[in-house]
Amino acid sequence: MFTGLFYALRREGVNVTITEWLALMEALRLGLAENSLTGFYYLARSVLVKSETRYDAFDRAFLRCFEGIETPPEITEQVLEWLEHALPPLKMDPGAKSPDLNWSLEELKKKLAERLAKQTGEHHGGSQWIGTGGTSPFGHSGYHPAGVRIGGEPVNRSAVKVAAQRAYRDFRTDETLHTRQFELALRKLRLLSTAVEGERDVLDLEATVEATGRNAGRLELVWTRGRKNNIKLIILMDSGGSMNPYQRLCSRLFNAANKSTHFRDLQFFYFHNCVYEVIFNDPFCLRRNSTGTYDFLRRFGPDYRLIIVGDASMGAGELLMPYGALDWGAENEEPGLVWLKRLAGHFEHSVWLNPIPKAHWGVVEGARTIGLIGEIFPMFELTLDGLNEAIKKLMVKK
Repeated sequence: MFTGLFYALRREGVNVTITEWLALMEALRLGLAENSLTGFYYLARSVLVKSETRYDAFDRAFLRCFEGIETPPEITEQVLEWLEHALPPLKMDPGAKSPDLNWSLEELKKKLAERLAKQTGEHHGGSQWIGTGGTSPFGHSGYHPAGVRIGGEPVNRSAVKVAAQRAYRDFRTDETLHTRQFELALRKLRLLSTAVEGERDVLDLEATVEATGRNAGRLELVWTRGRKNNIKLIILMDSGGSMNPYQRLCSRLFNAANKSTHFRDLQFFYFHNCVYEVIFNDPFCLRRNSTGTYDFLRRFGPDYRLIIVGDASMGAGELLMPYGALDWGAENEEPGLVWLKRLAGHFEHSVWLNPIPKAHWGVVEGARTIGLIGEIFPMFELTLDGLNEAIKKLMVKK
């Protein structure tokens, strides 16, 4: 039953296993959904969703499956008149046997059509006909785990409306970063500050005792890296032009990063569309406030992590041709692609974060340059998921 929901969840990226699905079916058999669609919504979410970051995907799938289930449009005015005089909502006996659950949505619609053809008057308190206050799957003010509410007020809050609110959309990790997610993004950046580099010059007492015991009491010293903040990070960000729509986003994120104390050294530099013979010291990208790219490479050693932020979308000539830069003062005797390869070859750890959704990289106007740059730098979306993957890449040498 409800197999449509299973496949809808899969399409939305909620990785539901067969074991979890069978657990949900068993929970339904035990009546844990409390004979309501709302109960089923919360039960299914608790059994099938393993992280709050997938709550919004669950809501989208649930809404797609059950939207419009309350009152099909083909219900006639006559049927609604039957239901005007409703009985009080039915209180189910806790020991009562739950009605049959083995109806799909299509079967419900078929049964409704059949009963509309046979029923000639209103009905209340029963379990068969379209009515109120009973256990029939059609009507309102009653209870049935797979029913269609027709008219009236819901006994419980509509699960479809709960899903439609999408109250958990801010928990998503596959969307471009926005205000609420900046803090989470910075937590991901903190992963770079773990003790994974530097000299092993601190005695690890616990490991030494364990190693000495394994060595039959003969002393064996074990050294570890000190808890020092050795991570050095450079953020090189595209400024202006096609990046203007993302200006507020990037400004908030990296202004917050600038206040971070999680790095031994954190540097910000800028470029416009592509890197050439100079790199700019501020987002205005004026040559009077710039650093020669060769000087930049001499100043910052290969041990710095490099994060480049940009849409990688530009005219092909800007990337592939000498003198293709749009800056009138640029010498640009070598193509931008050559300079990007120099950056990638100099730094042992480098990634590119792209604010354009990955699904559009191959279809936007600058698809060709996105593809070429993606062959030089590991490219990720500027989302929490993308940032997480980028940080994992920064932790591993080429």
